[in-house]
Amino acid sequence: MPASIPGPRVLVRLGKVGKFYGERPVLRGIEAEVRAAEVMLVVGKNGAGKSTLLRIMAGLARPEPGQVEHFAEPGQAAFLGHRPFVYPRLTADANLAFWSRMHGRNLDRQARMALLERVGLADFADEPAGVFSRGMTQRLDLARVFAQAPGLLFLDEPASGLDMASAALLRREIAALRSAGAGVVMVSHDVAGDLPLADRVLHLAGTRAVFCGPAREFDAGAFGAAGAC
Repeated sequence: MPASIPGPRVLVRLGKVGKFYGERPVLRGIEAEVRAAEVMLVVGKNGAGKSTLLRIMAGLARPEPGQVEHFAEPGQAAFLGHRPFVYPRLTADANLAFWSRMHGRNLDRQARMALLERVGLADFADEPAGVFSRGMTQRLDLARVFAQAPGLLFLDEPASGLDMASAALLRREIAALRSAGAGVVMVSHDVAGDLPLADRVLHLAGTRAVFCGPAREFDAGAFGAAGAC
């Protein structure tokens, strides 16, 4: 692997990561670093392996072959996938209370209300999550992740199901996490909307990374340029 570029602390390092489903290759030879205080955008067409790579980065799936090194503090990583971790029979507030206890934070009502305010759900704090729309459920799941105060955050198309205002709120929150020193890896379905937020881009195509480098050098209309993460 090329020498690491001096800069923020490395949180995750991928070394020639691959993945096969049976005999079918999904990923080959992916090399990248996730760093503190940076947002990495993972892009590619449907079926390019974006979600698979995110799960490998997060330690939820094993590379075959390759290696993944994790340097974040234990308990500091959070993952938000396509399926929200929300209990429909619990209120929004009760969901946050449960998850904060699970992560050893035990937030009080005031802190939980502040989180719900951040995602625009304060007025629905005592409503059961089962009556929420998909967008509201997604925002509650975001509050769950923010309650963890992660130093490393993995997001799989987090704006899916969100309206424009909610998507803008999400991007502001991601920027705030980065400013606080967190590393963020985000699979995007809206490259044009998310690119201004990114520090680096990893573009997958044909099982490989066809671009991995600074977001300012990424041309969404001209894939295939070489770059080093």
